[in-house]
Amino acid sequence: MKKVSIEELARMHHPEVIRQRLQQAPKSQNISDAVLGGIDGCVTTFAVVSAAVGAGFPSLVAVILGFSNLIADGFSMAISAYESNKAKQEYAQSLREMEEDHIDIVPEGEREEIRQIFSNKGFKGEVLEKIVDIICDDRKLWVETMMVEEHGIHHHNESNPLGAAWATFVAFIVIGTMPLLPFLATTLHMNQQFAISTGIAALMFFLIGMLKSVVFGQPFLLSGLRTLLTGGTAAGLAFLTGYLLREMFGVVG
Repeated sequence: MKKVSIEELARMHHPEVIRQRLQQAPKSQNISDAVLGGIDGCVTTFAVVSAAVGAGFPSLVAVILGFSNLIADGFSMAISAYESNKAKQEYAQSLREMEEDHIDIVPEGEREEIRQIFSNKGFKGEVLEKIVDIICDDRKLWVETMMVEEHGIHHHNESNPLGAAWATFVAFIVIGTMPLLPFLATTLHMNQQFAISTGIAALMFFLIGMLKSVVFGQPFLLSGLRTLLTGGTAAGLAFLTGYLLREMFGVVG
C-alpha cells in the first residue's frame, strides 16, 4: 500500500475519521485482476508475434494470429476471473448458511465455540462471558464472527465477479493490443515492425511493474524490471520455438 506521512496517519486515526471510515461499505478493488490481465495480454500477444517472426511468417499472419489470440484469450481470462470469484462467493455463502444452521440446531455448541475462540485470545472470567453474551445476542455478529475466526473469511475480501471479469478483459485487450500496432504499419519492413513491437512490449511490461509498485508498495525499479524480465523471457521462448520449428521443418518465409 502507498505510504503516508506521520501527520496524515494521525489524521486518519482521529476518532471521528475512524467512525466515518468504519461506517462506509468496504470498497471492492480489482487492481490485481487488471494487473494480471495486462501482463497476460501483453505476454500472450507478443509471444504470438515473436513466434510468427521467428518462424518467418509475413506481417499479416502475425496480425491475424495476434488479434485472434487476443480476443479468444481475453474472453477466456475474463470468464476464468468471473468463475473463480463466483466460486469464492458461493463457498463463503455456503459456510455462512452452515453457520446459520448450526446456530439453530446446536446453539450451545456454537456458543462454546465463541467462548473457546476468545479464551484462546487471552480473555477470562466475567470479561470472557460478557464477550460471549454480546456476540451471541446479535445473530449477524455471531455468524460473521464465526466466518472470520473459524473459516478465515472476511466479508470485505469477497470481490465482485463481474468487476473482476471486466477489469481482466479490458486490461488484457488494451495492453495486449499495443505490441500489435506496429504490424499495422504496412510501409515498414517486418524487422522494423518487430523492433518497434519489442520496444512497446518492454515498455508495457515495465509500466505494469511500476503500477504494482505504486499500488502495493513494492520497490519501484525492481518491480518494473521483474515484470519486464518475466514478459521478455516468455517472448524469447516463443521466438526461439518458432525459429527452431522453422529450421526443423524447413519453412520458407
